[in-house]
Order: sequence, then structure tokens, then C-alpha cells
Amino acid sequence: MQQHPHTSRRRTGRLAGLTAALAAVVGLSTLTGPGAHAADNPYERGPAPTESSIEALRGPYAVSDISVSRLSATGFGGGTIYYPTTTADGTFGAIAISPGFTALESSISWLGPRLASQGFVVFTIDTLTTVDQPDSRGDQLLAALDYLTQRSSVRNRVDSGRLGVMGHSMGGGGSLEAAKDRPSLQAAIPLTPWNLDKTWPEVRTPTLIFGADGDTIAPVSSHAEPFYSNLPSSLDRAYLELNNATHFTPNSSNTTIAKYSISWLKRFIDNDTRYEQFLCPLPRPSLTIEESRGNCPHTS
Repeated sequence: MQQHPHTSRRRTGRLAGLTAALAAVVGLSTLTGPGAHAADNPYERGPAPTESSIEALRGPYAVSDISVSRLSATGFGGGTIYYPTTTADGTFGAIAISPGFTALESSISWLGPRLASQGFVVFTIDTLTTVDQPDSRGDQLLAALDYLTQRSSVRNRVDSGRLGVMGHSMGGGGSLEAAKDRPSLQAAIPLTPWNLDKTWPEVRTPTLIFGADGDTIAPVSSHAEPFYSNLPSSLDRAYLELNNATHFTPNSSNTTIAKYSISWLKRFIDNDTRYEQFLCPLPRPSLTIEESRGNCPHTS
């Protein structure tokens, strides 16, 4: 994980002060106190995670939401912003989420409060038209992030350097398009994605792809699997195939999708290695997981 420059300066100052007894005591208390990990990672948000905390319907943060009118949006179709109500923890990373072909924001709205309550600002959007193709949906995800960080009423709560995208079906294909077009994105999560483009060598964003074993609209053999396989092999990437699932499984509350999405977003948007334990080693086949692939441990 890349060190934040402030971290290096803090450590340098600490070492330089060890010649004084008082500084040694202070340094020791800083290293051993309950906030030591957070001090090393200024992006860390929330308490130490557990299996039950990331599977819960709600995380530790109280959440509010704001409706964004289609009329006030530029380049996308409006939507809903979900955000932690507290201002005590500083800024948060943010995610924009697109629905799929012919679908509305309501089809992916369950992800808004669920992810936001774990310490993110989440923008579930409507697209300009319900038949927009993946490349257009990718542009709209980026336009939504730009609105969120530059014009929204919660822009001061968002860290514009820590952003990600998600999407379902053609919105999932759009999240790959967005990652290709904006390499600075920290995380991408396509959900049962559809796209005519099967190769993604340009993507530099850590990407978690969800497939579904019963998907007949975007079968994993012609969509999710080749998307994963054709990401750069050096990229932090993962493929999770849902068991006994369909193309539309991501349209309703799903613990497996939430658990691993939260872990991926925390790990790569917040640089929070406390969540690595849920991603590596790769999850084993189960009642909800058909198979998984990925590179472990992660290097970003």
C-alpha cells in the first residue's frame, strides 16, 4: 500500500524526537494507543470490521439522503446522494452507481444506505435514457462524480481523490468504461455486467466483478469471465460468481454482494487493510458463491 506523504513525515519526526525522554514517551503512547492504526492511515473510517459488521444491513454511521433533480444534473439523469451525517470523521470516499438497461435508479437504490452507513458518500443515479449503452453510462457515472465533488451540497464531505464506480448490467459495463476513461478512480465494481467490449487492458483501477451462475442475459462465459480475464494480470482484480443467482440478483438486497463490495471499497478507496482479511484468501465456494478468482495478497 502506498504511504501517504503525511505519514512519512510524521514517522520521521517521531524518530528524530526519540533522543528526548519526553518525546520517547509520547512516541510510545502514539504507537500503542487505540488510534495508532488510524494515525498511520488518515483515510480509515469506522471501527475495526468483523464478519457480522460487514454483513449487517446497516453499518456504524447514521445516514441522510438528498434527492438530485434531473433538471439540476448535467450529463446524467439525477439521482439520490446518501451520506454519513457526522462531520467528526472528516471527508469520505465516494461511489457513483448506475442502473442497467431499461432500469431506473430504484433498481440499485438498496446499495445507497447500505454502503453509506459503512462510511462512504454514495450517489445512485438515473441515466439520461433507460436505453443508454455502456459507454454512455460510463460517461454519466463520471459526470455524477463530478457533480458530487464540485456542485453538490455535500461536496465538502467528499474526498475528491478517493472515488469509485459501480453499476448493474449495462451500468456494470459502464463502470468498466468509466475506469478505462479515468484511471485515477480507486475502485470499480461491475455487477453482472454487460458490454460488447470484452477486453480491458487499459484499466488501472482495482476491479471486482460479480457474475451470476444463472445469468441468461449477460452469461458469465461471454461477459463477466472474459471481462475479468482480460483485465491486466498485474492489476488488483477479483471475480466472484454468485451461486443460484440470476442477472437481476443485484437489484435487491444481497448480503454477499454487500459484504464483498464493502470490503473492496474499503480496501482500495480507504486504503484500509483491515478489510483484506475478507478478500484474501479468496472466498471458498458456498451456498452463495459458485467460484472466485483473484490475485492475493493485493499490492495497491
